Amino acid sequence: MKEISKKYGFITATAMIVGICIGSGIFFKSDNILIATGGSILWGVVLFVVSAISIVFGCLTFGELASQTDQVGGLLSYSEEFLGSKAGCGYGWFQILVYYPSITAVVSWVIGIYTCILFGLPGTLGLQLLIGFAFLCICFTYNVLVPKFGAGVQNATTAIKLIPLLILAICGLIFGDPAAGFAAVDPRTVAGASILTALGPIAYSFDGWIVATSISHEVHDSRRNMPRALLFGPLIVLTMYVLYFVGVSCYVGPMEVIRLGDEHVSVAAERLLGAWFSKAIVAFVVVSVVGTVNGLVTGFIRMPYSIAVREGMFPMRKTLSKLDKHGMPALSALMGFLLCTLWLCIHGLVTIKGWLPNSDVSEGAIVMSYLLYIPLYWRVFRLWKEGRVTSRFRGMVCPFLAIIGSFIILSGGLQNPMFIAFFLFCGAVVLAGILYYQAHHKKA
Repeated sequence: MKEISKKYGFITATAMIVGICIGSGIFFKSDNILIATGGSILWGVVLFVVSAISIVFGCLTFGELASQTDQVGGLLSYSEEFLGSKAGCGYGWFQILVYYPSITAVVSWVIGIYTCILFGLPGTLGLQLLIGFAFLCICFTYNVLVPKFGAGVQNATTAIKLIPLLILAICGLIFGDPAAGFAAVDPRTVAGASILTALGPIAYSFDGWIVATSISHEVHDSRRNMPRALLFGPLIVLTMYVLYFVGVSCYVGPMEVIRLGDEHVSVAAERLLGAWFSKAIVAFVVVSVVGTVNGLVTGFIRMPYSIAVREGMFPMRKTLSKLDKHGMPALSALMGFLLCTLWLCIHGLVTIKGWLPNSDVSEGAIVMSYLLYIPLYWRVFRLWKEGRVTSRFRGMVCPFLAIIGSFIILSGGLQNPMFIAFFLFCGAVVLAGILYYQAHHKKA
């Protein structure tokens, strides 16, 4: 069978982690975090750092798995190799049918939000979704036809998106009032806020690092470069997030950020240097979110192909495992596009109905994914016990802290009234994958 060629390096792998994590989340969720903490910047910072346990040590733990395999599929290959084929199939179904398309759909919608702000368009849900869908079409197309262009977009947008974060963070701290920003919030306000619900938006802001593992088989010297990327990427993300969150909250004021919602970015920029600077910053934000969607799409178009090349794991195996003349899984990409479109419609319906206040359809998928990571974290600990992982820090400490991080994220997800329903839905998808595998391997 023809194989996908190696076309990416350490820089692109790191750029995917940074570029996907730093995208819409920090701009899109800062107000949600402050709502959950009752306007407390200090509690927001604490929860950012606490939540970072899940990504920093999760990445370090997955880095050990990445160093021991270069099979196609990222999380799919890790779960298959270290937990068994049945579990791998269940994990694969969850990622393909729920995780990737729901997150990609929501972030595409965010492109619509900030495009409307940039050009002064009416910010109706319908127009925002339409703009997001249009970019999805473009992004899937160039990532299939010119994959190196997609890698270039990832590298460029990762560098560009750091600009508004740094400017607003530094200017916010210099021209803002940190003392007032960090002033004690009325205890009754904090007590009345469900602080743990901030973990959902923060998890959304941090999420995406696992997507980089989906191109591990296309990274040169992946057993060395993927663990390195999984180490440096999260540390960059955490630093930038805390700087931005503190800077913009101190400059605009936490309660004003809550009132303004997603528009707090443009308002902060306009107050700093005027309307032209506001437009420039929002343009940078649009580019930032474009980079996030590009990274998600880059990972997603490989996933149906990755599961299809494995015997008896997914329907339409022969179709989805085909590569075009450029060595790209075009039909796999088409399936990914259709699933993203479906979830874009689901997100629109959920938003109209108001079923997930201060949340969206992707947060449930993100929380569920951290729950599914726990058996893999535990497997790294077992590899250390078996002597296959030699470092005590990476084989014992990192998995332990990563598991704690997953439970922290899970505790936040439990605050969402719709979490149980989404948990059951995701569990059903995983179970369907396992049953499908069993049905097609009865003779074995």
